[in-house]
Amino acid sequence: MLARLLAISLNTYREAVRARVLFGLLAVALATSAYSLVVASISLRHEMRVVADLGAASISLYAVLVAIVLGATSLYRELELKTLYPILTRRLRRHEFIVGKYLGTLATLAVFVMIDGATVLTILTVQSHERVGLAVGVALALVAALVVALVVAKRSRTYVVLPWAAVAFGVMCLVASPAGPERQVLLVSMLLTMAEVAIICAASMLFSAFSTPLWSAIFTVGVFLVGRSSDTLAALPERMFGVTISRIAYGLSKVFPNLNVYVPPRAVMLGQVPEVHVWSYIGRGCLNSFLYAALLLAVASLAFRKRDLT
Repeated sequence: MLARLLAISLNTYREAVRARVLFGLLAVALATSAYSLVVASISLRHEMRVVADLGAASISLYAVLVAIVLGATSLYRELELKTLYPILTRRLRRHEFIVGKYLGTLATLAVFVMIDGATVLTILTVQSHERVGLAVGVALALVAALVVALVVAKRSRTYVVLPWAAVAFGVMCLVASPAGPERQVLLVSMLLTMAEVAIICAASMLFSAFSTPLWSAIFTVGVFLVGRSSDTLAALPERMFGVTISRIAYGLSKVFPNLNVYVPPRAVMLGQVPEVHVWSYIGRGCLNSFLYAALLLAVASLAFRKRDLT
């Protein structure tokens, strides 16, 4: 079973990395991170904070977009190209196919987040005016290593990007230590972003199991908007909206995942709230994400199992 899941995951990752829309969103995300330098130059004595906040926000936003696009189109592409039929004629079960596609999409999202995160960490290090030469040198060396690896590994170029992104992100985390609290804000935000997109991706996989990519994307955007508005929906005043609407809104806030958990205030990410421990907060968020994703994937597997593919 694990071998089958790994095969489906790697194939999904390879297809996603080759998608032009992914490169387009990555380019826009990197451009947004670079544009934060322009915005930071306008601020007074808060340049690093502006870059960290805008960088974290852009990573979160574009990662959600990538999760929606890949989750909504990945399964449908297999059906449209009819590559799914020979796969399912083997010993592969439908729920294994769903889980494999999901894990492959998550791997792609991890690459996206790590590359963008490494870019923001490089910018923060340069802005700290410490280890500037080291940061620039390491960044150039990493890019050169990627180019060489892509040239050497002709048949497995797409698989090179995943370990390279992990190494690049890890190295820049060490180099960016002079960034201090801004590095912590970015790292905490990235961890929570991965937990959030795990839910979004699972929801998108669920909808794609029984609908078209367009409707899957629309439904997933709806889940995202309700999740980000969960706190507001739970506290709608009855005097203004009426009892019925307030109760419906409250019910939605309890049924849908509260995605506000994954965009906490800056003070929480810096550990400045005495009653909230940062790592405990991240752990609870990841556990919540795992439970929601598991539930959504279970329903997606059931829906896909009952779908007529003939």
